[in-house]
Amino acid sequence: MVAALAGVSRATVSRVVNGAPSVDPHLASSVEKAVQTLNYVPNRAARTLASRRTYTVTLLVPESTSKVFADPFFATVVEGVARYLNTTDYMLNMVTSSEANPEKTRRYLLGGNVDGVLVVSHHSGDHSWTQLNASLPTVFAGRPLVNAANSYFVEVDNEEGASAATSRLIEGGRRHIATIAGPQDMPPGVDRLQGWRSALLDAGLSDSLAETGDFTVVSGAVAMRRLLDRGQPLDAVFAANDQMAAGAYSVIKERGLRIPEDIAVVGFDDDLYATSLSPALTTIHHPIAALGEKMAELLVELIEGRAAERIHRLPTSLVVRDSA
Repeated sequence: MVAALAGVSRATVSRVVNGAPSVDPHLASSVEKAVQTLNYVPNRAARTLASRRTYTVTLLVPESTSKVFADPFFATVVEGVARYLNTTDYMLNMVTSSEANPEKTRRYLLGGNVDGVLVVSHHSGDHSWTQLNASLPTVFAGRPLVNAANSYFVEVDNEEGASAATSRLIEGGRRHIATIAGPQDMPPGVDRLQGWRSALLDAGLSDSLAETGDFTVVSGAVAMRRLLDRGQPLDAVFAANDQMAAGAYSVIKERGLRIPEDIAVVGFDDDLYATSLSPALTTIHHPIAALGEKMAELLVELIEGRAAERIHRLPTSLVVRDSA
């Protein structure tokens, strides 16, 4: 009907509807007017059968639902992914899953329901997800600690960012600098700990003041108590994310200490926690939305068989506020 009204072939209508650049502008204009007149909408089911695509991608988060909705990181990743996919025909859905029961998720992902998957917040024990790319276009947020050589991923320079955060504290005259590190089964946890350690060793300072959290506020508070309970000199803390820095704040104040006079604090992420804390948190800006956007772009390149670089690394930057 569209072809008849526009006076063109059905093949020409198909090329216009699918955004092919080779159609004569006058013919394309006729087709577009006919589409509007007839209120034509492409049949997604028919397109799926013809192209063997679902035009759907999944954002997979191997974490509990409660953690996902409590952490602003995930919402910002979704914002970036959606921003890119809005320029394409692809739709986004989201799945939270744990390694304890991965089979339901694997059946869904490999059952022809989606064209590709974005994996965010994976742990080294999440073996189910590191092998997905053998059967399905897959892009990770951060390099997988398992099967990294065959994986496509987008990450920030976590080690360099952590080094810059620690150097800020050193340049401010701090000499007893602790860290609240992230989980050591996740790439950001490993790399940010290494960045803190490298900066200290380069300055000839001790790297003995380290505790580990799980990127939550509660874990940051627990780790800060442990650091203070050691009884060792401590005049600064680098927390591997802003949520753990918030936990550290609460304990520092609980002990009657001042920020930054007694203990300077630097975080990582530059999320809502950084500006809501008092004093405002000096932190490393993590371009989270840009990371999500680049992941989506890379995944679409893989789905459509275009040449794609395997590794993308985004820069970080120091944001100086009042805590250090």
